[in-house]
Amino acid sequence: MTAQQSPQPNPKPDPPKAATAVRPVGRGLIWAAGAFLLGAFLVYNSVDTSADAKSQSRPGVAAPVKRRAASPTPDLALPRSAPKRLTIPEIAVDAPFTSLTLGPTGQLNPPPAADKNLVGWYQDGAAPGERGAAIVAGHVDTKTGPAVFLQLELLKPGATVEITREDGIVATFKIDSVETFSKATFPNDKVYADTPDAQLRLITCGGSYDRKVKDYVANVVAFAHLVSSKHA
Repeated sequence: MTAQQSPQPNPKPDPPKAATAVRPVGRGLIWAAGAFLLGAFLVYNSVDTSADAKSQSRPGVAAPVKRRAASPTPDLALPRSAPKRLTIPEIAVDAPFTSLTLGPTGQLNPPPAADKNLVGWYQDGAAPGERGAAIVAGHVDTKTGPAVFLQLELLKPGATVEITREDGIVATFKIDSVETFSKATFPNDKVYADTPDAQLRLITCGGSYDRKVKDYVANVVAFAHLVSSKHA
């Protein structure tokens, strides 16, 4: 995301006030619905970092709530804890996290463009290592040059991603695939649907840059799943 970001959806249900050791079914149901709306946020409303940038927005479409199946690997799921640092050795990423929230008009606020080495976590969704699809977004570049996810599309299946969490646990994910999707036909269900196990989505802008709308035409999404955890 050159300051990529978010398509604009219908209002999302309010998130729970406090985290619990194990995410209850109610939270899963809320995230299952909210994830589809988040899909609209990230795909359509992009923010360019140039001085005359204008935000773009289109309405999102709510999807029906889906009941989550039992996790095939329940022992790998971790309690909820916010992420602190992202490490991807294969593409030389070593970056701190910031929390991402929704703005007053309903879009997902992007990570601050002033810091090129910063990734954002959608804090009202699953935490990395928790059951569900945790959403992590980063810029591919900014007006000052290349940014943290410049080489995201170069990741190969089997590459490892480590996320150090506030509880002192390092969650290790393995990349399953890296795909590029047109923003006009972004597959919300594939990217944002709730999952029965702990998964991760790393998202940035991709494809060509449309100077007329000041936005990239596609999104790059890396899909990963939790394979292990340890105390730092």
